[in-house]
Amino acid sequence: MSIYQHYRPEEHEFVDRVLNWKSEVLERYSPRLTDFLDPREQEIVKTIIGNDTEVRLSLWGGSSFSERKRALIYPDYFTAQNEDFQLVCYDIQYPAKFSTIEHRDVLGALMNIGVKRGKYGDILISGDRVQFICATEIAGFIDLNLTKIGKTGITLHTIQEDELVEVKTEYHEKTGTVSSLRLDVIVAEVYNLSRAKASPLIQGGRVKLNHKIVDHVSTELMEGDELSVRGFGRSKLIAIEGTTKKEKWRIRYGLLK
Repeated sequence: MSIYQHYRPEEHEFVDRVLNWKSEVLERYSPRLTDFLDPREQEIVKTIIGNDTEVRLSLWGGSSFSERKRALIYPDYFTAQNEDFQLVCYDIQYPAKFSTIEHRDVLGALMNIGVKRGKYGDILISGDRVQFICATEIAGFIDLNLTKIGKTGITLHTIQEDELVEVKTEYHEKTGTVSSLRLDVIVAEVYNLSRAKASPLIQGGRVKLNHKIVDHVSTELMEGDELSVRGFGRSKLIAIEGTTKKEKWRIRYGLLK
């Protein structure tokens, strides 16, 4: 039985990377720290390494509520501590009376200075407070280069992990029935659209499945999958609860509050 049958074709490359990480740890008998992983990547790592008897796995992104986390894969002699994940937490100081900074603004600023997405974790916004977490190895580069977000001048202050603001992800749950688990069918149900309107959103690159743009309307969804539709918000396929007498799928899903 092939390990790949449990994953989508586009996930096979990441599965290979996880298998290579595991081999590295076994061969070198030393820990391996990854970049920040999105929730779906974390699930893949858990399924491949989580129950392994030869190597162990820990995930940490700065707090108990972090969405993006680094994975530490290590031999059984090693005991993982939070400091082993090599994180730096920043609080962004800016003139809040005259400017507004949104999540996408911080993303854009980091991208503009050439920081890869895997090198920073959650961006946390609560009122006027704006914070983010990055990998220690690029902290010096960020200190020197991140001086503006949009047209707003900023100052970065390092903070401790216990100073991170808590931003909870809460979903408003609903149930429904769908004719199939295709992406276009699920998007139409979750966002109350017709399939004729859902399909162009997918084909136009406005839909992300598990944090990756997917433009194939026929992509099959699985329980636990997360969706993001630009202009419509985020959602999650919480459960697939079997079929009805008319052979439709019963699903439970959540829209981000």
